[in-house]
Amino acid sequence: MNLLGKSVPAPSRYAPEILHPIPRSIARGELGLEGPLPFHGDDLWHAWELAWLDDTGQPRQGVGRFRFPVTTANLVESKSFKLYLGSLYNSRFDDIQALCTTLTTDLSAVADGAVQAQILQIDDPALAPTRLPGRCVDQAQIDTVAAAPDAAMLEVDRGATGDSSQYSHGLRSLCPVTGQPDWATVVLHSRRGAVSDASLRAYIASFREHQEYHEQCVERMFRDLAAAGLEDFSIHALYTRRGGMDINPWRSTAPGIGPILRTQRQ
Repeated sequence: MNLLGKSVPAPSRYAPEILHPIPRSIARGELGLEGPLPFHGDDLWHAWELAWLDDTGQPRQGVGRFRFPVTTANLVESKSFKLYLGSLYNSRFDDIQALCTTLTTDLSAVADGAVQAQILQIDDPALAPTRLPGRCVDQAQIDTVAAAPDAAMLEVDRGATGDSSQYSHGLRSLCPVTGQPDWATVVLHSRRGAVSDASLRAYIASFREHQEYHEQCVERMFRDLAAAGLEDFSIHALYTRRGGMDINPWRSTAPGIGPILRTQRQ
């Protein structure tokens, strides 16, 4: 059962059964992404409200970092993920490795694929904001804000060569279940071809009333950029926290793992 929008008591004991899968195939079918995937990528999550007991019963805290490859069959519904992490609060683990093993096993089972789990100290420098690559497009002038995203809005110069990075802090989309807003910074890296700053800004702004999960929004962006003529690129969304968790989907024409970028508002 999808727990979003429902009143659910927080479990007081270890409860892996509360994790709820959402098949990726549903959203991908709506986007026409059937058969072999046209992209590589992963979804990087950070869980900022993670606590457990060590082998002596002492409370410990940390930040969970989880990487879900795009090849996993399922997303993990975010509220069930939060409740699951909360269920670890009174659970003892011999060491950090034992906790990571439990997290990896449970999340890989519900995602139906190999998930990576890591626990960071709350003040780890690896969690600090990073300088975003390229230029911000948010000062580019746009004529109107469209009611919905459309690949036809994107102006692509296919003949442009060389690496180019652009970003916008202007992504706002809506949760498809609760209607609550989600905010993100979007980073586009092009290795061949270029998108005009104004059309990229206008396209991202058109998601303001659009209802989709984080991952589906980014896969829609990838599909539309490819349809507009961009051939060698990656698209990355850095969502702000909701419920103590931030999600960072990355999709690319080239294989690899997504870079770890952080913004001040994350």
